[in-house]
Amino acid sequence: MDRRKFLKNSALASSLFFVPNFVKAFESVASERLGYKRLVIVQLAGGNDGLNTIIPYNNDLYYNARPKLAITKDIIKLNDDLGFHPSLSPLRALFDNGELSIINNVGYPNPVRSHFRSMDIWQTASGSDEYLQSGWLGRYLDQHGKKPYNAIEIDEQLSLAMKGEHFNGIATNDFKVLYNSAKDPYFQNILSHYNDTHLSEHNLGYLYQTMIEAKSSASYIFENTDVKTSQETYPQNAFAKQLKNVAQFINSGLDTKVFYTSLGGFDTHANQNNKQTKLLSQYAESVSAFVSDLKRNDTFKDTLILTFSEFGRRVKQNAANGTDHGAANNVFVIGKDLKKAGFYNNLASLNDLDSNGDIKYNVDFRSVYATILSKWMDVSVDGIIPNEQEQLNFI
Repeated sequence: MDRRKFLKNSALASSLFFVPNFVKAFESVASERLGYKRLVIVQLAGGNDGLNTIIPYNNDLYYNARPKLAITKDIIKLNDDLGFHPSLSPLRALFDNGELSIINNVGYPNPVRSHFRSMDIWQTASGSDEYLQSGWLGRYLDQHGKKPYNAIEIDEQLSLAMKGEHFNGIATNDFKVLYNSAKDPYFQNILSHYNDTHLSEHNLGYLYQTMIEAKSSASYIFENTDVKTSQETYPQNAFAKQLKNVAQFINSGLDTKVFYTSLGGFDTHANQNNKQTKLLSQYAESVSAFVSDLKRNDTFKDTLILTFSEFGRRVKQNAANGTDHGAANNVFVIGKDLKKAGFYNNLASLNDLDSNGDIKYNVDFRSVYATILSKWMDVSVDGIIPNEQEQLNFI
């Protein structure tokens, strides 16, 4: 049995993993020093309605398709055709400063409208007919990671995106709890037996080495994170807390290159307007505070923020004043000195939808990933992003 199957199937492994999910498979496969630039991922889980996020306010087809859902008041006009949902007003300064690039019509061929399957596709960078067991960020770690803390997800469980073939990131929503769990007497007692001959061979030895690396990562994060009170005021919501933790890690100078966060609740089949208004407010207010925190500490210049959702919504509203699962969507990229800020491309035609009534994609999401890896993280995409992808020009 190979190591990955052993870790998945072993009863001993299951009994040891009562401590938090930071106990993940680890194997050092690279020794080069990582670059200084950081990537922050924001996942809008559930399928955010991109058409009410970036609004074609001069398009009659938009209003005809959504007699009750179309946004008609307080639209933040960004050019002659497109504008922000009113809840995104905190992002207006980023747009005006050239620190936000909005990529429209992002998707992939033969789109899948299942939450779980589409999220797997986005997280693994697979095609719609491929099933990969590792994530695109996990494969980045396989090639360029040194320690589990090189990639941190602010959650209790690790997303597929952060799992590699040999190397995983680390998941925690409270680094102090992570550290205290690693000090648990039972956990310590298990590790004390690592040098036993019968335990240090083959799969058990690998398992124990994994646990040792996890404990070391917990200690590193705890000992190197500056716990001084942030001077930035964040909104009082769970997503803002995630970003505040990320800012604390970044501003402390941790050797972490990838951070993963998420905001859920975007599956708006019914009564969409109130739900999306609240969620977009949380997103925009939290991201604005996060960027301000980084700028205050001179770390924004080395940070890129990518926001995506697993699919958009149907152009036509449904009978419950909501929208059903769609396909192509917009992606937000936030950073300093973007090559093409504002709107990277125009919104696809609402008069030429696919057979399901969805906006057609013309930018493959894997091109976005490939561009970030190549032009921002300064690494080859070979072995990370399957198939050759076009390089975009937003960074």
